[in-house]
Amino acid sequence: MNSRPLTLMAVHAHPDDEATGTGGVLARYAAEGMRTVLVTCTDGGCGDGPGGVKPGDPGHDPAAVALMRRQELEASCDILKVSHLEMLDYADSGMMGWATNDAPGSFWRTPVEEGAARLAELLRRYQPDVVVTYDENGFYGHPDHIQANRITMAALEMTGLTPKVYWTTAPRSMMQRFGEVMREFGGDWQEEPDPAEAAALAEIGLPDEEITTWVDTTAFGGQKFDALAAHASQGENIFFLKMGQERFTELMGVETFVRVQDTTGAAVPENDLFAGLR
Repeated sequence: MNSRPLTLMAVHAHPDDEATGTGGVLARYAAEGMRTVLVTCTDGGCGDGPGGVKPGDPGHDPAAVALMRRQELEASCDILKVSHLEMLDYADSGMMGWATNDAPGSFWRTPVEEGAARLAELLRRYQPDVVVTYDENGFYGHPDHIQANRITMAALEMTGLTPKVYWTTAPRSMMQRFGEVMREFGGDWQEEPDPAEAAALAEIGLPDEEITTWVDTTAFGGQKFDALAAHASQGENIFFLKMGQERFTELMGVETFVRVQDTTGAAVPENDLFAGLR
């Protein structure tokens, strides 16, 4: 008999990403007795510093920001009951087009084969049954999210392992609702959004019928909200915290994915990342 526990591995780009897109499944499957492994690829050094100081502004110290964000990440993992946290500690590349994209040591500049080889070691160690990361566009075009997808898929090929593999996504119906809620809570959205912004938003996520996996994590909305709140230094950028736990859970209580690799034959649409494995 194989005594190894069923294992979920989530590969994320920055501290706080784990809570936004997968906080619910990490908390749910930990509660169900699964082993949960979080791989965070960058140090988050391009985040806000104390007092909200922005990258590139006087007083912004990427090393100090990275240390602060590591502590917040550990607190988030405690809340979500993550079994194992693994840090690749590449330098945060910042948003697409920033000079930090090409800084020495940045994740975006790192050869895919190098990052994939390091992740492959973790795949071999933990032997995950389920792997979750971003889609090929990093959900919204962030360079570190794109790179996380690239190294994950390359690492899986290197190892020859065949877990169920999922990319995070959002249903277009939810994105429309998200825009309504942002306006309600004073987000930077106009009643009549700029056509270019509206077109960009329309490309985020997928039509509902293309989503393969809908996981109800409503019961873990409080943990997910608290995990996000643990990243207090980035509070200015975390819009979700403004709506409070109840509304947050209402909007974010179902996490959605596209299944891109499977050997179980489990039917889709499915409501469990481990469908066909237990």
